[in-house]
Amino acid sequence: MSRASLHWKVLLLSVATVSSISGCAKDYSMAPSPVGEQVRLVMKISEELETTSLRVMYRSAICKRVTYDGDGRAATLDGYNSIEVGLSRQKNGSLYKADLFINGGGPCEWRLSNVLFEVSYRVPNRFGENVSSGGGGGVIVIFDRNDPQRRTSGVVKVKGTDLVIIKDYYPWVKESYSGGYIKRAGLAGEARSYLTYEARETRKVYFEPVLHSDYVVSSTEPKKHKIGDFIKFHYPDGATQSDGRTVPDFKKLQEIRLKAEAGK
Repeated sequence: MSRASLHWKVLLLSVATVSSISGCAKDYSMAPSPVGEQVRLVMKISEELETTSLRVMYRSAICKRVTYDGDGRAATLDGYNSIEVGLSRQKNGSLYKADLFINGGGPCEWRLSNVLFEVSYRVPNRFGENVSSGGGGGVIVIFDRNDPQRRTSGVVKVKGTDLVIIKDYYPWVKESYSGGYIKRAGLAGEARSYLTYEARETRKVYFEPVLHSDYVVSSTEPKKHKIGDFIKFHYPDGATQSDGRTVPDFKKLQEIRLKAEAGK
């Protein structure tokens, strides 16, 4: 049995048979065909970054779920099944990959809905002692008509079987005082939250976060929240910005870097 097959077998066994509200047991397990169609996800990750397991969402039109609005009215929606899938590191060291079954099988006939993945700093204490990782390099790819499990700032619709995502990121060192002082090293990119793509035809996803390590942006939250007192952002060219924004000005970071590179 291959390493990938063994990994999937462990995942599928971990999806337990659960009881419905009525008390009748229902089998929510998955059983994809070993020769079924798959989506291949490939990441190219630099030594400064690391990636966590993929968070993969499957949905079922057979095994429904019921939700209620604020007035107690019921709505029937597709059922969902969320699993984690590990990425395997390739021989050259910087490439990672994972294969996801489109048809998850099982009595519910699960279908791949979306996948969420992200990168973060491998060693955030580059920016000082007791600095934790702040995340920031997240992507969601949607393969059906359902909304993803996380809210996003916008969805880009793409066509074709290949989706190539190559994006610039900058180190973002954040100091906050809410609930006690904490310092995090995250990533600043073009999206306020997760880059999100609706790619129903896609069968290969390539993601390469390009980290510009020499262009660090930092931010400091006010120690006490006062009207008109905002987060201060300090950019690599020495400029300071405090205008109510909660994330760095990505366009400004791009301009600073491109100007500096043009002058070399």
